[in-house]
Amino acid sequence: MSDIEIGELSTRLGEVTILDVRSPAEYSGLAGADCDPRQGHIPGARNVDVYRLMKMTPDEIRAELALEEGAELVTYCHSGSRSQFAAQVLSGLGYDARNYPGSWHEWSRTDLPSER
Repeated sequence: MSDIEIGELSTRLGEVTILDVRSPAEYSGLAGADCDPRQGHIPGARNVDVYRLMKMTPDEIRAELALEEGAELVTYCHSGSRSQFAAQVLSGLGYDARNYPGSWHEWSRTDLPSER
């Protein structure tokens, strides 16, 4: 399992499944860290809260994602910690999961697109 950097991720929007593993409030932009200039999520990202993910069985995770084994996934959160854990779990389930360690903390500081 390897990390993905902002440059590669920004050019692959729409090509990879992006999982935002923050809370639904963070994902929607209703909550977030004061240190981030913008709130919201990376365009096209799906939200699966890491704390909910931790309570799910492997079969429930597979059903939630509805992706084939080996599918390429990128996880992110606010600073890369929760998403690193999620990437490890998903890799263990057979997905090609990579963590974006810069996460929303980095993305929110750029002029790259975001959604709310």
